[in-house]
This record gives sequence, structure tokens and C-alpha cells, in this order.
Amino acid sequence: MQISRTASRVTAAVAVAGATVLAVSVPAFAHVSVQPEGTAAKGGYATVDFKVPNERDNASTTKLEVNLPADHPLASVMPQPVPGWKVQVTKSKLDKPLTMHGEKIGEAVTKVTWTADGKGIEPGYFQKFPLSLGALPEDTDQLVFKAIQTYSNKEVVRWIEVPQEGQDEPENPAPTLALSAATDDHHGTAAAAGDDAKGGDKDDAHEATAAADSDGTDTTARVLGIVGIVIGVAGVAYGVLAGRRRTA
Repeated sequence: MQISRTASRVTAAVAVAGATVLAVSVPAFAHVSVQPEGTAAKGGYATVDFKVPNERDNASTTKLEVNLPADHPLASVMPQPVPGWKVQVTKSKLDKPLTMHGEKIGEAVTKVTWTADGKGIEPGYFQKFPLSLGALPEDTDQLVFKAIQTYSNKEVVRWIEVPQEGQDEPENPAPTLALSAATDDHHGTAAAAGDDAKGGDKDDAHEATAAADSDGTDTTARVLGIVGIVIGVAGVAYGVLAGRRRTA
């Protein structure tokens, strides 16, 4: 009887441990996010990826709208073609013109929209949407991009809540790009903005491959970590039961 009660406690502990590990791991894939390929330094150029996971079991993601920050307009915004998706770049006039390479710019990209040609992002998958951005502002530590995700069943999810420092993450956080300190060479990644097309293509391909490898490695590490923890807890449970039998 005592062994039975001990086994029940251990089984419950294993279940709780497994559920806790999964709960900690899942949020990383739960919302639309943005990450740079390499670095995103203040005053420089960067290629960033908007990572869009499909969160539904019965619908595909067929449209993504990314709104660029109006308080920090960007003079250069160029999307990279994504197979199976059409892209539309929307420009608007600026209240205050920007100066880039000595020239005044009176309009800037305010929204980029990707629309699926086919099935879109099916359940269980994610898609990356790359953008080349520049020049990044020097008077802020981050850029907030409000995004709208549309599913094939017409459901719309608005990732527009701005995360606040010191507070819990909102339910639908807007993708936020952290900017690193400015470097001496602001044009170190200017190829991403089209100044050197051939070199930029090679660098972008290399960086995209590295990013994909990194995603695969991260996912594998998380899975192995979960398996390792569960096996470890199960081993402890077996040891406890074995000890109880020997002393019984």
C-alpha cells in the first residue's frame, strides 16, 4: 500500500514536471516576432525576419500586414521575395521629410503586406518574411512593428499591443526589434539596402541559411532538453520505487 502511494506521488511529479517544461517551451512560438539577421545597429542597415507561426489546427495563415513605426520612419524598406506569396509595399507622405545621403525624402514605406498565392502557412508550420531596413534611427533602443495576421477562415489576429518595461508580456504583443549600439561604419550592412546587389545576394543567402540552421538547432536543443528532463525525473521515480521494494 505504501509503495502504491509513493508510486502515485512520483507519477504526479513526473506529469507536473513534463507539463511545466512544455509550458515554458511553447510561448517562444506563440506569436509573430521580428529578429535581425546578424545585428541591427543604430544608424545602420539591417535585414530582419518577421517570423509567423500558424497557431490554428483548422486554418492556414493567408495574409500578413506589417505596419512600420510612424514615429521613426525608415527611408529604405525593401522586401525579399518569398515563394508562394505576393507582396505589396505601401508608401505615405511624411509630415517631416527625411534626409538620406544628402537628399530629402518626402515619403516612406508605412506598410508591407504579404498575401498567399496558395495555401499559405498551414497548421504546424511557420514562415519567415525578410525585410531590408535602413537607416535605423539613432534616438531609440527599439522599433515596434504592429502586425495583423489573417487566417483562411477569415479570423484576424492583431499583434499590436506594445510591451511595457517591467510589466508582463501582453496577450497580443507587437513584434519589437531591439537596436544595438551604433557602430563607426553605419554602412557595414548597406548591401542589404541594395548598394551592392551581387555581394548582398550572397550575404543574404548565407545569413538566411545560417538563420535556418540556427532555428533547427534551437528546436532540436529544446526537444532534447524536454526529453532529458522527463527521463531524469522518471529515473528518480524508478530509484525511489526500487528503494522502497528493497526496504519492504
